[in-house]
Amino acid sequence: MKQKLLNMLDLQDQLNRQINPDWLQAGYEWYRAIWLESAELMEHYGWKWWKAQEHDLEQIRLELIDIWHFGLSAELVSCRGDHASAAANMLARLQGRQSRENDFRNNVDQLARHALEQQALDMPAFLTLLGDVDSSFDDLYRIYVGKNVLNRFRQDHGYKDGSYIKTWEGREDNEHLAEIAATVDANENNFEEQIYTALEARYPGT
Repeated sequence: MKQKLLNMLDLQDQLNRQINPDWLQAGYEWYRAIWLESAELMEHYGWKWWKAQEHDLEQIRLELIDIWHFGLSAELVSCRGDHASAAANMLARLQGRQSRENDFRNNVDQLARHALEQQALDMPAFLTLLGDVDSSFDDLYRIYVGKNVLNRFRQDHGYKDGSYIKTWEGREDNEHLAEIAATVDANENNFEEQIYTALEARYPGT
């Protein structure tokens, strides 16, 4: 688990540096990203008592992965870029208790509340939400790495200047990613490279 955490922290640092080489000193409000993503998470779960709503589990998983990106970034900032310290801190919290809340919506509220009050990721609430969509730490790792590679791929192909094409052959890039990731072993040393190469092979114009 520690090695996978270190790998995710390294990938997050690389992605953030691709966007802004001085991201650690930029003062970005990672906590704000967490609570706003929590609102999107709630939308995919459903909160409107006056209408029928279905839980979109795949989108919920993706929103949780987005929140994890911001949680990793916040931890790196708090540890001044020290990956080993960030991994140790997160490992201790991952091995702690889960939330006492049994209600999904209450855990989303707690996640957002903690982000606003503590400007950090509430690990117990996050772990409980992850479990609620039948996802383990290994699932988190596999999906995170895939989404991180997609984010890097987007940056390499014009996401920042608006020239990136998000829909290929009638499907969004997230759908292509899910299909590709399901065919690759996350424990292979070149897991990230295999995903990137497969995305590039499908992307129009490459």
